[in-house]
Amino acid sequence: MYLHILGICGTFMGGLAAIAREAGHRVTGCDASVYPPMSDQLRAQGIELIEGYGPEQVNLKPDVFVIGNVVSRGNPLMEEILNRGLTYVSGPRWLAENVLKDRWVLACAGTHGKTTTSAMLAWVLHYAGLEPGFLIGGVPRNFGISARLSGGSPFFVIEADEYDTAFFDKRSKFVHYRARTAILNNLEFDHADIFPDLAAIETQFHHFVRVIPGNGLIVANGRDQPIARVLARGCWSGVERFGVEEGWNCTEPDARGQFEVRYRGRLQGRVQWDLLGEHNRLNALATLAAARHAGVTIAAAVDGLAGFDNVKRRLEARGRVNGITVYDDFAHHPTAIRLTLAGLKGKVGQARILAVLEPRSNTMKMGVWKESLAPSLTAADRVFCYTAGLGWDAASALGSLGEKLECHADLAQLVQAIAAAVQPGDQVLVMSNGGFGGIHDKLLAALAARA
Repeated sequence: MYLHILGICGTFMGGLAAIAREAGHRVTGCDASVYPPMSDQLRAQGIELIEGYGPEQVNLKPDVFVIGNVVSRGNPLMEEILNRGLTYVSGPRWLAENVLKDRWVLACAGTHGKTTTSAMLAWVLHYAGLEPGFLIGGVPRNFGISARLSGGSPFFVIEADEYDTAFFDKRSKFVHYRARTAILNNLEFDHADIFPDLAAIETQFHHFVRVIPGNGLIVANGRDQPIARVLARGCWSGVERFGVEEGWNCTEPDARGQFEVRYRGRLQGRVQWDLLGEHNRLNALATLAAARHAGVTIAAAVDGLAGFDNVKRRLEARGRVNGITVYDDFAHHPTAIRLTLAGLKGKVGQARILAVLEPRSNTMKMGVWKESLAPSLTAADRVFCYTAGLGWDAASALGSLGEKLECHADLAQLVQAIAAAVQPGDQVLVMSNGGFGGIHDKLLAALAARA
C-alpha cells in the first residue's frame, strides 16, 4: 500500500509513518514546516517529505491519503482531495485497521503523564521479553525511537490522546484503538480550542471506556474525581485502582530512592530508581498493574522499572556551564508545571531554581489557565515568561509573583535577562511544549560566553 500522510511531522503522524514503513508500505508525506528532529528521523527511514500542502500532490496517486488533525477545511491539498473524490482516512483509523487489529492494545490516557507512562510500560514489557510495538508522543531514552511495529508480538502500547481525530471525525483519537488494557491516569480541563469544558472531555473518556471489553482491565487513578465520574457513567470491564489503600499504593522513597509497592495491603516488591516526584511513583503503580494484566510477573516488572530511563524532554539536562544546569521539560499545564518544579526541588534541595516558561499550547494562549499559572510557579526562585503571541497580559496575570517575575516578548532579550540573573549553582528549568526557538542552546552559549 502507498500512503501519503498530511501533517507528517507531528509526533503521532510521524510515528504512524515509521510504523507503516516498517510494515513494508511505501510512505511519503507533507507538512507546513518540515523540520528536525522528526524530519531527520523520517528521512533516515527512507520517507520522502514535501514542504507545504500544494494541490499538485494528488498526482502522486497514493492508495490512500492519511489525514492528520492539523489539517482543516481550506487546506489546498485537502480541498483537491475532496473535489476529486479521492480516498482518505484519519491517522487513528488507519492505525486501528492496519496495525492494531487483532493485537493486545495497552492504552495510556489522561491529561498528564501519558508519554512517561506509555514509555514506562513499553519498557517493562520489553524487559520481560514480550517485545511490544509502541507509538509514543515522545522519545523514550531506553529505545531512542518514538514508535516501532514489532510484528512478532501481540502487544502494542499506545499513548492514547483525547484530542480530536480529524476535521471530519471529532471523536477523541483513543476511541479508535480498541484497548484491552487501559490506564486512566488523571483528568483535568485542557484543549480549550476543541472542548468547551471538563464535562465534554469526560464524555469522550466515557466513550473510550464503553469499547473496552469485559475481559479487559481499566487501571484507574483512585484519587481522581473526574475519572470516578467517568466510571460511574458505566463500566463493563475489570477495574484496579492505584494511589489508594484499597488498590495499588506505595511508600515514600527512602534515602536511596527505594520505595515499597503494595496491592490491597500486601507487599508486591521494592522499586529502586532515580526518577523524581510522587507523580512518577503513581505512573509506576499504573504500569505495574497494566503489565501484570499482560502477563508480566510483578518481580520482572519491578526489575524493569529500575532500568527505566525516562523520556526526552522530561527534566532532561541539556547542559551545564559554570555550575549552572539548564533543563528542558515539556510541562505546559499548571498542574504539570507545579509537579515538575516540585520534582526538581526535591532533587536540588536549597539550590535556586529559575523557571523559564513559554505558554505555547492553544489552551495557554487563550488564557484559560492564566489565573492558575502564578500559583503553579511559586516554588521557583525566579520566573521568566516569554510573552510573544499571547492574547492576554502575562505581567498582570502573574503579578502575584512580585519582583521575582520578568516578562519578555523578545527571545534574545529573554536569553540575556536569564543569563544576567543566574548564579553558579542555579538550576534553570525551561518549560514549553514546543521548541521555544532553541532557547536551551542559546542560553548555554550565552552562559559560556560570560564564563
